[in-house]
Amino acid sequence: MSISILKGGLLTTVQDLGRKGYLHQGVVEGGAMDKLALRSANLAVKNEEGAACLEMTLLGPTILFKQASLICVAGKGMTPYIEGKPYPLGAAISVPAGQELTFKTARQGARAYLAIAGGIDVPAVLGSRSTYLRAKLGGFAGRKLEKGDLLPIGKVAKHLAPLLKKADKQGCPVVSNWHVNGSLSDSVSLSENVVRAIPGSHFSMFTKESQTNVFDMSFTIQNNSDRMGYRLQGEAPLLRETKEELLSEAVTFGTVQVPLDGEPIVLMADRQSTGGYPRMLQVAAVDLPKLAQMRPGDAFSFERITLEEAQYLFLQQEMAMQQRKVGIALKWTEWLAR
Repeated sequence: MSISILKGGLLTTVQDLGRKGYLHQGVVEGGAMDKLALRSANLAVKNEEGAACLEMTLLGPTILFKQASLICVAGKGMTPYIEGKPYPLGAAISVPAGQELTFKTARQGARAYLAIAGGIDVPAVLGSRSTYLRAKLGGFAGRKLEKGDLLPIGKVAKHLAPLLKKADKQGCPVVSNWHVNGSLSDSVSLSENVVRAIPGSHFSMFTKESQTNVFDMSFTIQNNSDRMGYRLQGEAPLLRETKEELLSEAVTFGTVQVPLDGEPIVLMADRQSTGGYPRMLQVAAVDLPKLAQMRPGDAFSFERITLEEAQYLFLQQEMAMQQRKVGIALKWTEWLAR
């Protein structure tokens, strides 16, 4: 099985949950920017949560399905269309052979994820199918998708064959509204433009005024932001008490570094393994999907929370994901029993 790319979109890549276990060798983890959306899309089509999907940014691709397939599009930023008819995000949709999937850009959100039953079956490199563009590693030839590409789709498990056969006969969508449009972080968040963070290991290096300002002022995501990091511009620079040099230390998804110019950088999915700039903040894991769905030009503010609060919110989010997993399984059972 395969799908044919008729238009590549702005930035469409193969992503999964990342390339884990190689940071000590300088190999970045990468993976989906919005991991909750990728997991949700996979659950809807009965894939493993970490199966390879297509990550689509701002402007979606045009895809021709050579065989009947079961798909789900999750995340934000675009609406899926099949042969000109719109379908909701979060719906499990059966696409007949020979039909085209297109996307219309939405007013909000940056990334959507296309899961196909069976998963995108590109070769795994160092345990992951994720694309790391800077190293031309993994994914489909280590690059974004282009017109004319043919992507292999994995075999669907035998026990799912009756489900897919019935889905193909009944048409699409199979079941819709399996999850909210967007990510699970919405359910544990007070505001779309607030990102929660805890003080980083170098927070005390900054002036008292900057320590206050970082939580009081708004930051705008700059146009030169990408999967490696979001460059932010605030109402005033964040200044250090001293300009001493630091040794490079480990960084992670959501680490907020501040160079000498005082304009912070939030490290994202394709971040480097170490960094030498002061680490002023660490974005709470629960809000990383929200941050991943922001576009250049979007503004937000940081809200200070404690490590214990961040851990509690993350556990809440994971509990909601498990409840969703059970709910989807029940809905499939109900649908098959009709």
